[in-house]
Amino acid sequence: MLSNKEIICPNNLLNVAHKKKGVKVGIVNAGKPLPMLSVQDAVNENLIVPVFIGDKDEILKCASEIGFDISNYEVIHESVENNTAAIAAKLAKDGQIKIIVKGHIHTDVLMKEVLKREYKLLGKNRLSHVWHMTLDKDDKPLIITDGALNVLPTVKTKVHILKNVIDFSKRIGNNRPKIAVLSATEEVLDSIQSSIDAKEITELAKKENLDADVFGPLAFDNSISKKSAEIKGIKNIVAGDADVLLVPSVETGNALVKMMIYFMGACAAGVVLGGKVPVVITSRSDEAKARLASIAAAVVALD
Repeated sequence: MLSNKEIICPNNLLNVAHKKKGVKVGIVNAGKPLPMLSVQDAVNENLIVPVFIGDKDEILKCASEIGFDISNYEVIHESVENNTAAIAAKLAKDGQIKIIVKGHIHTDVLMKEVLKREYKLLGKNRLSHVWHMTLDKDDKPLIITDGALNVLPTVKTKVHILKNVIDFSKRIGNNRPKIAVLSATEEVLDSIQSSIDAKEITELAKKENLDADVFGPLAFDNSISKKSAEIKGIKNIVAGDADVLLVPSVETGNALVKMMIYFMGACAAGVVLGGKVPVVITSRSDEAKARLASIAAAVVALD
């Protein structure tokens, strides 16, 4: 059942990212092959100018092993893994880098540093994560949010997540995304809190006149399958044609994304939005092409 399909970085994301060339990016704890390969790909695509943070000997050795000449790029030596996040956050605060990219470091260590108020990296919206999911080079993306950062978001937090994903959708060329607020049912049931939240979010989106078509609750099948929506008699602009799935919890989003990766060979481009700088927090097991796509997504997310 596991897919053997090669993961492919989508053209639609790269084409938009190419409009912003040579963005300065901090690579946090960079001296491992997969982070280094994705940085090499991003440099070859003329997307970024990397600043490598970590053990200098390991970084130089790793770059040499993959044939990546980094002699023209800054390397900031820090041998203690957990100290590299603070260096990246300080660089971002001072405007010396525009994007933070997770290398071989735990996500919680990196994000704990980014969230510290002393760095002033938080914006008006709460931080949230989006996954830009595609199967082929020219595939229409399905965006899943939030499957990595906000564990069990309240309605208030989900509205922040909603606004962040609307902004990101516009940046990839979708000026009015269709957003399904996901639940286990398309009915509002007292026994399923996510269905109650979905109804409230739908009403709030309409009240605030957001630049998106938002509807929920919708189950997964009638969010993405017109046939399923028709059979169940669900008639609205989102049902069966969603561009975005706003999930009820991190477990839901994480499971959907991982199933698409491992069963379908999907490319998952992930980035944290809502702050002063985008943050790329790929899994340490992600392939280089998915990491490249995540860097491209972060470039696209820049103001």
